[in-house]
Amino acid sequence: MINIISNHWEELLNGLGWTLLSSILALFFSLIIGSFFAIMEVLPSKTARVIGQIYVEIFRNIPLLVITMFFYLVIPMYVVKINGFTAGTIGLTIYTSAFIAETVRSGIQSIDIGQMEGARSTGMTYWQSMRYIILPQAFKIVIPPLGNQFVNLVKNSSVLAFVAGFDLMYQGNMLASTTFDTINSYLIVGLLYLVITLPMSYYMQHLEKKMA
Repeated sequence: MINIISNHWEELLNGLGWTLLSSILALFFSLIIGSFFAIMEVLPSKTARVIGQIYVEIFRNIPLLVITMFFYLVIPMYVVKINGFTAGTIGLTIYTSAFIAETVRSGIQSIDIGQMEGARSTGMTYWQSMRYIILPQAFKIVIPPLGNQFVNLVKNSSVLAFVAGFDLMYQGNMLASTTFDTINSYLIVGLLYLVITLPMSYYMQHLEKKMA
């Protein structure tokens, strides 16, 4: 293991960097997209609710790899050329946003309806009430499941390895094939994933206790 780290630390750090970049981008955009569709699912408009539900049900029930391969193979063929990293990050974003949408929706619906009625009675619009009254309370409630989604997102970023995304898993595959030391190659990759996910898990637990 030490030999692999000392001889290939640049590749490992490079993979770690791409994994972090993909995870951060996917986390940011999936939170925005997921929150948007969560709100759509609870809007008074039936059309908006149906659109939100269709989005969630489609992308929540299609495997992440299928979504990623669609962007990696189909989109460059018929729409625009994108590389493996971009395809993997887009797939990861869309897939995760569907789960975040359901998480946020459950948080919104757990808020007493009187909160919205009270905000509207003071002259706030629906969107103002949602932004300033409902969503802050909803996000506080769903911090634990959101934390789980964020950890899962980092682990799911290994899908980039299938589309030459240069992430940790990709580098692990390359090391295993070039050094013929499969066990230690993947053991190092697993430890590096723990370096990312464990602090995130502990921080989410701390945040949950702080906001309780």
